[in-house]
Formats: sequence, structure tokens, C-alpha cells
Amino acid sequence: ARGVVRGVARGVARGVARGVTRGVTRGALGIFAPGGATVAATRPGAYSAAPALSIDVIDAMPRARRVLSPRLLLAAAAALLVLAGPAVAAELKTSGLKLPRFVSLRSGEVNVRAGPGMRYPVNWVFVHRGMPVEVVAEFEAWRKIRDWQGTEGWVHQSMLSGKRAILVTGRQQPVRRQPAPNAAVVAEAEERAVGKLLRCTGPWCRVEIGGVRGWLARSQFWGVYADEVID
Repeated sequence: ARGVVRGVARGVARGVARGVTRGVTRGALGIFAPGGATVAATRPGAYSAAPALSIDVIDAMPRARRVLSPRLLLAAAAALLVLAGPAVAAELKTSGLKLPRFVSLRSGEVNVRAGPGMRYPVNWVFVHRGMPVEVVAEFEAWRKIRDWQGTEGWVHQSMLSGKRAILVTGRQQPVRRQPAPNAAVVAEAEERAVGKLLRCTGPWCRVEIGGVRGWLARSQFWGVYADEVID
């Protein structure tokens, strides 16, 4: 039955995606996720003296209402652990890494579940490889992540990468040649453009977006903490 449901959901999602992409202008490509309505868009950018970096731009639509409450599912799991006793609890392991912390998506299709395990339903699917997410909790091989909109869910650790990434926020942001507010602009990064985070010093971070490297202020993107040092 689960296989039939997944097959139907994927078929419906693909049909919706085809219908929407026909009406999108400027060569935008939309991919709709089953049960979640997360959309990833990629638009080709034209380079000039200060090119607009519109490569790897993420968009989003309101997600479907959840059928099962993650809080109830997690409460049930916690109750089972209590009943199982210390022997089971002793087997539970975490990475020992700092929480919270930023990582990125390793795959272009990541199932985000209501709880830490395959038995929990998929609430939505993230469809943008390299997008930054924040790990806020751990349970064995599962990580609870949060995206830039505050949406949370559980994914398997194999779907995450330690490579750091950024997501441009607010509006179109200038990428500067040097870490200074009056430095020359080498490119313009569109809102929700995704790029690589290379290093951070003081209020500025060196990034790479669409193959162009430059500097952005921490306030111009999501994916780094205010006091975090990255070499």
C-alpha cells in the first residue's frame, strides 16, 4: 500500500510540475515535492561588469497541512524508550558535534520526515542540493534540521554534508571584490541564490555564487552565525 501511495504521489507531483513550468517565464524550472510543495528554481544569469547571479535560486510555496503531529509521534517514541529501559537508551548515540550547527544538503532529493526513523511519514522533500540547513537535534543516525524559513523535520545523516553553504536573503545583494562596504561590486546575487561559504572574518564572508567569488556581509545571507569564525 505504501508503494502505491508513493507512486501516486510522485505521479501527481510530476504532473503538477509539468503544468506549472509551462507557465513560468524566463526559463525558470520548477520542481514540486510530494506532500510538501517545496519548489526549487534555476534561472540562467547574464554576466556583465556586475552580473546578476540568478543561478541556483530557491523559491517556496505554502506546504500542505500535516496529517500526523510530529510532537505526538516523538512523544510516543519517548514513551517506548522509557518502557524499554536503560539497555535501549544506552545504545542511543549522537555525533558529539556542536548543536546547533550549519550543514548542507548532500542530495537533490531529501525526504524530511515527521520523526527520526523510516517509519515516520515524509512531510515534504527538499529538492535543492547544496542548500544550507541547520542541525538542531540528533537521534542515533537521524538529524533534526531547520531551513531558512524555520521549517523543521528529520533526515538521515547520510543526506547531509559538512560543506558550508549560504542562501542570499532580503533582496538582490551586491557581491564585493573586497570585504568593505565601498569596495567594487563584482556581481549581484538574487534573493534566495545558493552558494558556497569559503571563509568569514569579522562582519564579512567570502563566498562563491555561480562560479563568481567575492564578499558578502553576514547580514546579507543565511547560513552562518554572527560570531562564527571560518578559515
